[in-house]
Amino acid sequence: MRDLSISVYFARAVLKHAVKKDLDVVGLLRKNRISPRLLQEDNARISIERFADLQVSTMIAMADESLGYTSQRMPIGSWNMMCHAVMGSDTLGQALHRYCRFFQLFEFGARPYLEITDDSAHIVVKPFDESAILTGYSGEIILFNSHRFASWLVQESLPIQAAHLRGTPQAALSEYRRMFLGYPVHFSQQDTRLTFSRALLDKRITQNEQSMRHFLRHPVLIMLTQSYTQSSWTAQVKNLIRHNLEVMPELNEVATQLDIHPQTLRRRLSSEGTNFKEIKNQLRQDTALHFLGKQGLSIEEIAYRAGFSESSAFIRAFKGWTGVTPYTYRKGL
Repeated sequence: MRDLSISVYFARAVLKHAVKKDLDVVGLLRKNRISPRLLQEDNARISIERFADLQVSTMIAMADESLGYTSQRMPIGSWNMMCHAVMGSDTLGQALHRYCRFFQLFEFGARPYLEITDDSAHIVVKPFDESAILTGYSGEIILFNSHRFASWLVQESLPIQAAHLRGTPQAALSEYRRMFLGYPVHFSQQDTRLTFSRALLDKRITQNEQSMRHFLRHPVLIMLTQSYTQSSWTAQVKNLIRHNLEVMPELNEVATQLDIHPQTLRRRLSSEGTNFKEIKNQLRQDTALHFLGKQGLSIEEIAYRAGFSESSAFIRAFKGWTGVTPYTYRKGL
């Protein structure tokens, strides 16, 4: 998907332990066409493609797929071997059991466990050392990977009841909701877990050895950008606006196309944790960041494609999003 971006917080989290390994962090950023200056701006956003490449580059440079978040490094190729261990499962429940069992083989770091209660299933992440406290990006990335990988296995954006994290949010709450496809995310919880309906465990696995080979070419990017048919109101509104950014439809127009009263649409978007203005602004940001990474397009053309009638309004908005002008952002790529 072309119009996706991610908070700079996640890039900082990826690089957190790289300095301790005496790695050239600035070099890693520039290699992946990310301006080092962006990491100093709390509101900055990064193209999802650049972020995915940065995460992979950092893992390789550290020779550690855990990015330094475990007491011992996780060898490069661990995720690849996990996929081979999971492939061949008949149901999602069987696949998630193998997924968790694989990572439980490592005698360090955090381990996912599949737990089943009455009507719910949970992927619970526990530290190997029970005295350790699992907070921050280490817990976030395990839950994210678990959810996105499970969705990929069945080719469906799996609905979750909630993601529970022990720590406090280090980025805007909306960023975490986006990472978990709009589903509730709770912080300062007693444990780190992903909760979903037990019935989902019976879903059939639709991937195979051939599709897995494609997936393993860049699993980080695929999990970040995979998109399946979604019926949420947020997804429907995004889809309509995304194809009409140049004219930027208003809420009443979108409501008419969806055959729903505008006030009802407002309520339903609110129930999903967003609103029409936030959706428009997010799509504009993502589109602008995408095209700024392309050669040959003027700022004026990018402004138009992002839904702005004047480049001056686009420049003001972009600086409000990232802390820098689009010229400065592009120069740092």
